[in-house]
Amino acid sequence: MNDKYERQMKKGVLDMIVLKLLASETKYGYQIIQEMKEKSGEVFLLKDGTLYPILYRLEDDGLIVGKWSEAMGKQVARKYYEITGAGRQALEEIEAVWRRISIGISKIMED
Repeated sequence: MNDKYERQMKKGVLDMIVLKLLASETKYGYQIIQEMKEKSGEVFLLKDGTLYPILYRLEDDGLIVGKWSEAMGKQVARKYYEITGAGRQALEEIEAVWRRISIGISKIMED
């Protein structure tokens, strides 16, 4: 039962986390997955099948853009994602909502 609640809570913040990770530099999918894993202390362990629909949705919404790199030598072509101006603005708004919700939850849980 605990796993069900954890999945639901994580699902609601994935867009925000992906935008936050892309705010510092462009990244490709696997890089996002690894950074999310490392920075979260392995709380967020995403699979490709979870991340790519998020990236496609954010791209469709104009919050990120994807650009393919050239294949060089043994390195294959990769699609790198970059946050847009609209994405940065959305991230600021989402973070403000997150802070407000977090404070509200903390107040309730302290009782």
